[in-house]
Amino acid sequence: MERQQQILDWLQPLHPGRTFTLTPASADASFRRYFRVNFADGQTAIVMDAPPDQEDCRPWLLVQHALATAGVHVPQVLAQDVTRGFLLLSDLGNTTYLSALQAAPERARALYEDATTALVHMQTIAQATVSRLPAYDHALLLRELMLFPEWYVGRHLGLTLTAAQQQLLERTFDRIIAVNLAEPRVFVHRDYHSRNLMLLDAHSHNPGIIDFQDAVHGPLSYDLVSLFKDAYLEWDEEQTLDWLVRYWEKARRAGLPVRADFGEFHREYEWMGVQRHLKVLGIFARLYHRDGKEAYLKDMPLVMKYLRTACDRYRELGPLLKLLDELAGRPQSVAYTF
Repeated sequence: MERQQQILDWLQPLHPGRTFTLTPASADASFRRYFRVNFADGQTAIVMDAPPDQEDCRPWLLVQHALATAGVHVPQVLAQDVTRGFLLLSDLGNTTYLSALQAAPERARALYEDATTALVHMQTIAQATVSRLPAYDHALLLRELMLFPEWYVGRHLGLTLTAAQQQLLERTFDRIIAVNLAEPRVFVHRDYHSRNLMLLDAHSHNPGIIDFQDAVHGPLSYDLVSLFKDAYLEWDEEQTLDWLVRYWEKARRAGLPVRADFGEFHREYEWMGVQRHLKVLGIFARLYHRDGKEAYLKDMPLVMKYLRTACDRYRELGPLLKLLDELAGRPQSVAYTF
């Protein structure tokens, strides 16, 4: 309540004489919170509350400027107090792609067409700008992968890996990262999925894009994995493959450094998915066991399904699939060979 009072004290001088109320808008997996400012005349705005001892607004502001310059639809910054961790933003509404697609799945093709068009615009951001972002390098990819043994295996399953299992993971992680780092590098939103894409009104360009403060300079296929292998929304693989082909053709026309061979491009996409889904299982486990956010548990089975499907598809990932079987209580008498 103290932070909420601070927000009110900050907003009132910005809008002298205007009556407004503050209501919760949303929260995400970090310490950030969002409030909707409801003015008496019907106008609205959004306050981002990012406690400065836990969050930093500056990365968000840097990426917001880059995305706005690229012509994609992001919230406008109406006022800011970085020292106290407050941003006043234009309101993109409260209809996410997730809720829109659950209500009307027949809109999927059009909405994903808009989402990939926006993604191509983001990926064409000049390298001089993108290079200012953190690199999605070996250290960061590995740090994310290590969330899987620490939080999913250790904390969520309550298991201790044997020496052989640890060695298997280390060797598999090295292989995954090698494929990831061989990809062309572009702007990466890092959470480009149905909860972070907003359905705007019929006269606006869709989608509105939020939650981009963790953007990095990294593998081209990463945001496609987030979009088409969504942890919160499942589509038939034949459908997502069609959408992926359409993106690939669009990206080639835009001059993006996608692979000339679609098969090679698709393999990199699949291996990027393995990295992301191992990480997400660790993150969801951490959100539950450390932060008490139980809602993410229901999304784990779909993430595991994506992971197992990809591992079953590539011989080099067969040992990882066998390890997943063991962790799930389906032990097999196998030697971990590559």
